[in-house]
Amino acid sequence: MPVDENALDCLFRDARTPSAWTEEPVADETLHTLYDLVRLGPTSGNCCPARFVFLTTQDAKDRLRPALSAGNVDKAMQAPVVAIVAHDPLFFEYFSRLNPEPDLRSWFATDVGLSEETAFRNGTLQGAYLTLAARALGLDALPMSGFDSTIVEDTFLAAEGWRANFLVCLGHGQPDETPRAARLPFDEACRLL
Repeated sequence: MPVDENALDCLFRDARTPSAWTEEPVADETLHTLYDLVRLGPTSGNCCPARFVFLTTQDAKDRLRPALSAGNVDKAMQAPVVAIVAHDPLFFEYFSRLNPEPDLRSWFATDVGLSEETAFRNGTLQGAYLTLAARALGLDALPMSGFDSTIVEDTFLAAEGWRANFLVCLGHGQPDETPRAARLPFDEACRLL
């Protein structure tokens, strides 16, 4: 059953990428609820490779600062939360709990190229779910590239061996009356075959 027009407005039509943040905090409980929604989104073979590190303290965000490109520093430092969207290259080690398909683990354990491609693709998909789930919970989301992944991995992900993909700043954006940037129309971006 389709969601109503209000939900479509919240998730897509009226949702905006913020350029500045209010000081309203994001509760830890909200981040738990956020992940509980994200984890329900589909991934191929239920592989669930995404891993998230939520930077909620000023100290954690200060440790991120050296990795950020100049244009992203203020946006990230002012956001209540910065989520590192990462993936676990060894996601297949969880298949005994996530997918009962016999020998599925061996497909990925013996093919590094396949496992990396699958982890990156599906981890990216789960990062997109994070953005939409945040909007559904009344948060604003600012996905960003423009950072040094090596610094992020060395600083925040090395212990687990996770790989950085992109960042998502989360919080409550300040109102912005700037017109929405253009999007490609159907005929330029799609083909019906």
